[in-house]
Parts: sequence; C-alpha cells; structure tokens
Amino acid sequence: MDIGDLTLVGKAREGDAAALEALLDRHYERLLGFCWRLVGPPPDCEDLCQDLCIKIAKSLKGFEGQAEFTTWAYAIALNLARDLGRKRARRAELKQHYQETQAEALADQADDRARADWLRAAIWQLAPDLRETLVLVLEEGLSHGEAAQILGIREGTVSWRLNQARGALKHIAQSETEALA
Repeated sequence: MDIGDLTLVGKAREGDAAALEALLDRHYERLLGFCWRLVGPPPDCEDLCQDLCIKIAKSLKGFEGQAEFTTWAYAIALNLARDLGRKRARRAELKQHYQETQAEALADQADDRARADWLRAAIWQLAPDLRETLVLVLEEGLSHGEAAQILGIREGTVSWRLNQARGALKHIAQSETEALA
C-alpha cells in the first residue's frame, strides 16, 4: 500500500476530516472512471461515486489494510453498482407492469365505450315503447313500479317490455354478427 494512503487512512480513521478529504481527492478521478465503466455516464456514475465516497467515509474504520485502499474502494463501488443495477431492474419491471396495466385499462375503456355506443345505437332501433321502458329502468335506474307509474302502465307490462327489449337487442346483435361473418 502506498505510504501516503496508509497515513491518510490512519488519520481519517482517527477523525481527521482533512485526511479523509485528501484521500478521496487523491483517488476520486480514478474511482469516478471506474463508476462510469460500471454504470454509464453522468448523472448515474457521479451519483454512484458520491455514494461511494459516503460509504468509504462510513466504512473506513473497518478497513484493515490487507489490500490497497483502491482495491477496497473498488469492491465497495462494485457492490453499490450491483445494488443500483438491481434497483434499475426493479424500476424497469414496475414501469413495464404500469405500462401494461395502463394499456389494458385503456383497451378496457375502449371496449366499454364501444359496447356503450353499440347499445345506444341498438336501443334506437327498438320500438318506442320498448325503448322508453328500457331507458327508464336500465339507464335511469328506476324500479319497475316507478317506470310503470311514469309510463301509465302496469308493473307486469314493464317486465314484459323489458323482456321483449332484451330479445330484440339479442336479435340485433346476432344479425350484426352474422353480417360481419
């Protein structure tokens, strides 16, 4: 190990902030280049190198001097880069999942709109009495009794008209499906 590094490490371990700064300044460009090669250009490599400097400062007391300071620092950088890689992969998975979910939701909304548009158009093909009954009960959410009162008919007639309207809509759907085939 470089005697200068050993001296700076010793002083930094004793709490000498200037020694730590000198040690980091001495190796910063080399560590930054290593970070660049691990994670790519700025800002990622700069962020990683800053995290590395913080980690070195916090871990310096555990540095035993069995390896060169740079070897020890490279090992820390490599672990931080691996952590960053895992974080990036998780973010990419979350982003992909979000995009897929959004695409599915948009497709579902488009399908729902298409069904609603089809239903509105099909309802207009019904006889007026069936259409009125269907609109009051299904679209306005009124009970059969309330619809009967508004239409001036018996509640049983409302049920009969709804059944007729459903049958007519089913026939319209089948006719359109056959026309497309």
